[in-house]
Amino acid sequence: MTTGQLLTGNAAAAWGARLADVDYIPAFPITPQTEIIELLAQWSANGDIPARFVTMDSEHSMLTAAGAGAAAGARVFTATSSQGLLYGFEVLYTIAGWRVPLVLVNVSRALASPITLEADHNDILAARDTGFLQIHAETCQEIVDSILIAYRLAEDERVMLPVLVNLDGFTLSFTREPVTLPPPAAVAEFLPAYRPRHAYIRGDKPMAQGAAVLGGAPYSYFRYQQQRAQENALAMHQTIAEEFAVRFGRRYDLIESFQLDDADYVLVMSNAFATKGKAAVQRWRARGIKIGLLRLRVVRPFPAEAIAATLAGRKAVAIIDQNLAPGSGGILYPEIATALYHETQRPPLLSVIGGLGGKDISEGEFEAVFHHLERAAVGEHVVSPLLLYTKLEQERTRTLLQIAGKETSL
Repeated sequence: MTTGQLLTGNAAAAWGARLADVDYIPAFPITPQTEIIELLAQWSANGDIPARFVTMDSEHSMLTAAGAGAAAGARVFTATSSQGLLYGFEVLYTIAGWRVPLVLVNVSRALASPITLEADHNDILAARDTGFLQIHAETCQEIVDSILIAYRLAEDERVMLPVLVNLDGFTLSFTREPVTLPPPAAVAEFLPAYRPRHAYIRGDKPMAQGAAVLGGAPYSYFRYQQQRAQENALAMHQTIAEEFAVRFGRRYDLIESFQLDDADYVLVMSNAFATKGKAAVQRWRARGIKIGLLRLRVVRPFPAEAIAATLAGRKAVAIIDQNLAPGSGGILYPEIATALYHETQRPPLLSVIGGLGGKDISEGEFEAVFHHLERAAVGEHVVSPLLLYTKLEQERTRTLLQIAGKETSL
């Protein structure tokens, strides 16, 4: 029997850790992630979960403790956000290098400066090369399910890499949605207790982690093993997701295809704002326009083959990046362009920047994207990246700058 209830995205993340029956939770608060660790702290104090909960003095200490706990053979969960993720950044590479399978939830928040609290994806995408796998969730239900799938994936001996599960701050972290919680006994069958074979503490078999290697050859060997493990994770995710679908009735692929079967035009989006993209697709479909949406769910390893197979042959594709690499544009746009490089039916691609700092994407802005898709489909040159920013937003920002006494050429 399953149970359903209204949960915030943060509560869903905490429930994912609870259902995974984790052993150790090192934690440090940061907005908008704090609700996750408040719930876990409460459950630990009440004896509702057996996990050891420890508040650390910073995200750097928290991630160090998380990696050490996993290297000792414990099933570890922790969570952070934005500047916190960056503060512990060097430890991410260390944990991946140790090949220990913890799960870290990141609640996306735009990076300073200027300071803001709402979501974009420069924080999580900064960690794309650390060796962590990355799963990006759109809904509260997907958060719970992704954490369970993440532990199975991370602990598979063909993978043995940590996993980042991402959800959007405020947009999803504090939004209540109906969530079906699977029974703990069924979860225990899907995700048995962790039995470490690679890294653990045992008196009769001492071992060291993080040994130094001199010369490039040993380093190259171990670093490239992470590439091979990520490649393995592509296939293992599908196997685990199929089993999850059989057990719990919810299917998750590397990418989500929304109304793509006959689509001439495609939006590519990720995380919670993909819901806005799906609403735009439904409005266009009501007008007889053949358009669909590809949602990026697993970002590391990057599912290039699945993306290329889905996008090849379309009239035009717009990649809406909720991030910005200054001087380059959207971070995911070149990765998708690379995936399509060898396709003979490669569609025109538009790079679009939208939703920075949690900025809304209006119906009018989606209409502007479609206008440029039509232009690209008939061979017109469309300058990109395009920034989604309305005239009203421009006027309001100009007013703020005038109040602050700043000259502007905005």
